[in-house]
Amino acid sequence: MKIQQFEDKGLAHYSYAILSEGLGEIVLIDPARNPQTYYDFAEATKATIVAVIETHPHADFVSSHLEIHETTGANIYAHSMVGADYPYKAFDEGAVLEIGNLKLKSLHTPGHSPDSICIVLEHEGKDKAVFTGDTLFIGDVGRPDLRESAGSMTAKREELAHQMYHSTRQKLMHLADDVVVYPAHGAGTLCGKSLSDANSSTIGAEKTGNYALQEMSKEAFVKLLTEDQPFVPKYFGYNVGLNKQGAPAYKPTLKMVPRLAANYQPEEGAVIIDARNEKVFKQSHYKSAFNIQNGTKFETWLGSIVDPKENFYLVAATEAELDELIAKAAKIGYELLIRGAFVQSRPANASSPEINIEAFRQNLREHTIVDIRNGSEFKDGKYFENAINIPLPELRERATEIPTGKPVVIHCAAGYRSAAGSSIVEAALPQALVLDLGEAVNNFKNDKE
Repeated sequence: MKIQQFEDKGLAHYSYAILSEGLGEIVLIDPARNPQTYYDFAEATKATIVAVIETHPHADFVSSHLEIHETTGANIYAHSMVGADYPYKAFDEGAVLEIGNLKLKSLHTPGHSPDSICIVLEHEGKDKAVFTGDTLFIGDVGRPDLRESAGSMTAKREELAHQMYHSTRQKLMHLADDVVVYPAHGAGTLCGKSLSDANSSTIGAEKTGNYALQEMSKEAFVKLLTEDQPFVPKYFGYNVGLNKQGAPAYKPTLKMVPRLAANYQPEEGAVIIDARNEKVFKQSHYKSAFNIQNGTKFETWLGSIVDPKENFYLVAATEAELDELIAKAAKIGYELLIRGAFVQSRPANASSPEINIEAFRQNLREHTIVDIRNGSEFKDGKYFENAINIPLPELRERATEIPTGKPVVIHCAAGYRSAAGSSIVEAALPQALVLDLGEAVNNFKNDKE
């Protein structure tokens, strides 16, 4: 037996291949959008992919389960409550999938979603591991507020939090302490609020160190689990629906993205996502473009700023970067929303002013300061006493709340988000002087300390 973990750092996502070495058969759990990694693993191990298990319809990434089924003939297993539109075998409570001397046993563990399951791996008569999806993380449990308006079955957060209490205490915590825990996410995901950066643990270690598994009343647990959760990106409900349906094949959809001539000029009013470096963007860009820089969290911020009901143009500095960005967009199904993609190499029709740090420092009260960090970050401490907090995911809808009688300074925690935020405010308030504090915010953080 071999367990192979695959990590997508951008979405803090873990997927798994379980290899029965004697039979040469592989079971995949929660695969990412690009299936090539799993095909490469099967080829390297001279094995065949025979099954794909979905622990639930994921909100934060698009799975390749349907494509793998259509390519390899592997059966898809999911809980019947998913109401899946793709061909699948019900993998409800107590169901067992046997692969050689391995048994994969389904536990119905609602809490993150009504249709969540965990998969217990039994080898030679002993439970060895549990694949917990978004139910149990290392140091946390899955948030209960993502299925209030998405999926085949919806439920209120309080109801799901009650269910999570029972799923953890009556099912997962009854497993042996030495059972290894393999979650679908690590630190950096928005599917929980306090995840460790470890990629595995044990039931015993989680009983000891996970705040959500400590002894407490159900009422206290529900209160704890429903407060201070991260923001919900715009794309989460869209991904639940796409995963319930089954996403189209990965490579063909990438090829379908319209590739436009360099320096193409989109029509007035179009949504333009310019992923070039913020310094290049500020020198010259198309009016009203949003500067979501290519980085490790590009896909998260793309899906937090752009609504899945919108189409958009995608701008990069090079053809190679454009390929990379389209692939990142595809991880959340947003390649389907790209109206056109092109390289920008010539000056365009707008630019952004640079901030004079010393002038700003000397005249803080002569500026309207907008802190675009998340609400929980803002609550933990302001960098500027007179700052207004409008989190980046809400900025397009709330930019008109910003007073424009003074220069507007946008800041975040380290500089990446403020590039996007300042471009959004600049587009929404064209008569205002909008300045990006950028990485210089670190100097002011030090002042506070």
